[in-house]
Amino acid sequence: MSPRLPRSAARPAATPPTGTARRIIRLNYGFQLLFNLLWWMPVFYAYQKDAGLSDGQIFGIQSIYYVAFCLFEIPTGLIADRIGTRNCLRAGAVVMTAANLAPVVSSSYPGFLVHFLAIAAGRSLTSGAASAYLYDGLRAEGCEEHYLKAEGTARALGLAAKILCWPLVGPLMVLVHPAPYLLSALSAAGSLICVIALPRTATQAHGTASPGRIGKPRAPRGGRDTSLGDAKAALRCVVSSPWLALVMVQGVAVFTLSRICQVNLFQPILLDHGIGESAHGGVLAAMTVAEAVGSARPQWLGRRLSPVAWVSVLSLVLAGTLAGITLGGPWAVVALLCVFAAAAGFAYPIQRKLVNDAVPAGAPRATLLSIESIVDRAVCALAAVAVGAYLSAGHLDALLWHSALATAVLLGAFQLVLRSVRTRRGAGGGVHTGAGAHAPVQAGPLEPYARHSTTRTGR
Repeated sequence: MSPRLPRSAARPAATPPTGTARRIIRLNYGFQLLFNLLWWMPVFYAYQKDAGLSDGQIFGIQSIYYVAFCLFEIPTGLIADRIGTRNCLRAGAVVMTAANLAPVVSSSYPGFLVHFLAIAAGRSLTSGAASAYLYDGLRAEGCEEHYLKAEGTARALGLAAKILCWPLVGPLMVLVHPAPYLLSALSAAGSLICVIALPRTATQAHGTASPGRIGKPRAPRGGRDTSLGDAKAALRCVVSSPWLALVMVQGVAVFTLSRICQVNLFQPILLDHGIGESAHGGVLAAMTVAEAVGSARPQWLGRRLSPVAWVSVLSLVLAGTLAGITLGGPWAVVALLCVFAAAAGFAYPIQRKLVNDAVPAGAPRATLLSIESIVDRAVCALAAVAVGAYLSAGHLDALLWHSALATAVLLGAFQLVLRSVRTRRGAGGGVHTGAGAHAPVQAGPLEPYARHSTTRTGR
């Protein structure tokens, strides 16, 4: 019998996180949990209906929200790279706290419009900055191999908190009608405390400091020219890096389908299948459990497919469940919605790591992540308009089928483009995957996740 290889020879052990890295991870958990704990999410449609808003006004506000998010993403990504991601997170928490108080002050169409516009501003301030801070903070400590687990666990913890809190919203509203918005504001204020406690990373607007150091950021050179320079540099990165552009585009299907289904279409789908409002909280909790499990364990997907292929497969799963919803009864619909949520949970951390790994060394990371978010929200804005038109005409089933077919067609086009890039770059041995590295497109299936690699997707 041949001697057994040492464990380290079969799979390199991950470097234990430093004290500062553990602090960053723990505080990121707290921030992500509290910032995204929107108590009003399961009842906002009914709450606005009780306030006298029509369906047209409610969905109109949602369309304005997506457009506003796109517009806010342009300056907020630049702001994050100029003032630092930590300061940007602080500003986002302050704005989110105020946003959740707007419906309490004015429970009317203007009040809800201001509420969602402020939500768009607060979330755009943190959408790229939170991921960039965690990624750069861990890399500065030489602990970047812990990023995927930290990102996925943070999302899972946030979802678990929603599972516990959302069933309480109904009883609390009976006692204090604006309770969902008051509790959301309190949670956002708690996220601000977490941000204040975060260490100031040594990462710079245009690069990172030496590993192992955490300190005060270099003062920005400031001014309109530097912000414009960040925007130009980010656009040049997207244009010059086919891999970065591809992984950004690939995430559009996941984000758009999950957002539209789990937020905008969740209640209409249940009502259309005879599932009353009293059961919506339980269904949403079950979906959240499924998504939390997927987010916490992306490594369960195995290594037979590359991370890029897994995101495409999961996107097709999302599309297939939407089509299946039109054919099933109430119980089948609930089961398919849970499958939908689990697929979205698996896809999010994988897609997030793919984009972060694809960002070239020295590039304005937060600005690039904001560009990705702009693309996602722009597609959502168009989708929201289509959703309103379909629902107004009473064509919910047609909407779900057309969404599934459009996703399949777009992913097919993506695979053709990806094959073209592989062919064009085949002679060079790889595709640019970020951090100055070149790795084969098909290398490594899920090894970056199972082995906690550094910043190469195929390592």
